Amino acid sequence: MIRLRPRVGTFRALSILVLLAGLVGGLLISDRKSQQRTTANTLSAQAADVPATAPNSADSNDRNDAQSKANDAATAAAAQAKAADDAARNKNPASRSNPRTGPSTGGTVGPIPANCQVYTGRNQATGCTIMLQWGFGLDQAPCLIKLWNKESHWNEKAYNASSGATGIPQAVPGSKMATYGADWKTNPVTQIKWGLSYIKGRYKTPCAAWAHSQSTGWY
Repeated sequence: MIRLRPRVGTFRALSILVLLAGLVGGLLISDRKSQQRTTANTLSAQAADVPATAPNSADSNDRNDAQSKANDAATAAAAQAKAADDAARNKNPASRSNPRTGPSTGGTVGPIPANCQVYTGRNQATGCTIMLQWGFGLDQAPCLIKLWNKESHWNEKAYNASSGATGIPQAVPGSKMATYGADWKTNPVTQIKWGLSYIKGRYKTPCAAWAHSQSTGWY
């Protein structure tokens, strides 16, 4: 019995060493697998950041050249269109000295005055000035001058006994002009204001009223 004890002790020691060796080996294997997984994950992440195909510098240059040529062509076309438009305008410039026609003015306007002071006839400069205050342009002045020259020669005392037409605009009856002042029989300003109101309400512009007067004999 005494001789067996050393052998049993030795066996136990060997068993403990084998157990420890197994534990150490397992830890090493586990650590190695963990490192492998980490390395694999790192490689996968790097692969995801890399584009599938590297850009082709030649293709990129071709696209840039094509875009540049398209921009140049568009710029040239715009310049040509502007040049054509400018040429058309220069070919037919607007001029105050040339008669102009158009549906909005009711016919030929005639030479447009620089201002109302060019009119020296009776009450004409006053009529032109009031016309501007009513929102009409100077291009309407020649038509207004012609219209009321024909009707009354701009005489605030003009009276047509056969029709009852009175004053500068030849209102029928003259008492209509009282809406702009009790002095309608003698004040040219009152008569002109009523006459412009009548023209604006019925014909829109003096030139349209003049065109109607030319075609029918009255307005």
